Amino acid sequence: MKNLPRFAWAGTTCIAIAMMLSAASAYQKEDKDKNSKESDARPKLMLKAQPLMAIAPARVVFTAELVGGANDYEEFYCPTVEWDWGDDTRSESNSDCEPYQSGKSEIKRRFTMDHSYKHGGVSPLRVLFRLKHRDKTLVGTSTTIQIRPGLRDIGE
Repeated sequence: MKNLPRFAWAGTTCIAIAMMLSAASAYQKEDKDKNSKESDARPKLMLKAQPLMAIAPARVVFTAELVGGANDYEEFYCPTVEWDWGDDTRSESNSDCEPYQSGKSEIKRRFTMDHSYKHGGVSPLRVLFRLKHRDKTLVGTSTTIQIRPGLRDIGE
């Protein structure tokens, strides 16, 4: 009987520790769910090229697409679009947009551009696409293509 208070104290301590661990686990799950929802709200960027392989001179059509996320995701509203074509050339464009209004303004989800490659050679070429706000890159992705030398390239 002398040991009963010690066992009772140990049992109470175990219960208290179990309750703290349970609360911490629930808090971590809630925090993880919150972060997951925030990351789910951010659109993902994909880039495709058609064709992936061509003989110079070649025209390749690139399509970048924002997938998922909210249609009014403010950070991606009215971005500057930058293309790095992989052949030492770049292009950049930005739009004139109305001021952002939550719930009303919609982000542009599809960006299509074609580029002409006059010469084949060093392959593969890495083509980069970026969405920017001022000097800050919001999101970027890349794809690779191959442009093989054509008849014009043989004489050079």
